Amino acid sequence: MPERRIDAAVLVPIILRAEPEILLTLRAATLSSHAGQVSFPGGRIEPGETPEQAALREAAEEVGLDPRLPSVLGALPEHRTVTGYHVTPVLALIEPPFTLTPDPAEVAEIFAYPLAELLRPGAVQRQSAAFRGRTREYWVWPHDRHLIWGATAAMLRNLAILLAD
Repeated sequence: MPERRIDAAVLVPIILRAEPEILLTLRAATLSSHAGQVSFPGGRIEPGETPEQAALREAAEEVGLDPRLPSVLGALPEHRTVTGYHVTPVLALIEPPFTLTPDPAEVAEIFAYPLAELLRPGAVQRQSAAFRGRTREYWVWPHDRHLIWGATAAMLRNLAILLAD
């Protein structure tokens, strides 16, 4: 049986404050997939869309980010999930001030992760758990209120590696 492939894109927005931060969301608990998980704004790429267009559209829908505000830098390496998603992380810079309004059907909370923590050596940890009868390993970033793991954590790790070079 061929692997299910779903093309998706997320916006990885770095907020250019005195202490730069990465914008993240906590997904609504009522969603049918990945409910209650930390993620970047994003979703499926619609027919005819580029990953950049999809990431900006999804960020506008999920958190109310004006698609004209992010300055897109390019894409991070594609991330493939065990559930068949092929995710293109679109890296962008955002200059304050800006207004965000979460869509409560999709986003329970918008929060920021300090870029300094992302660059702290040894911050990211490798953990494992059973999933569909197999042991899977995944990355986890420290946070005082939320578990940042899985695809989001892997994309953050790729960003940390890129910025450390």
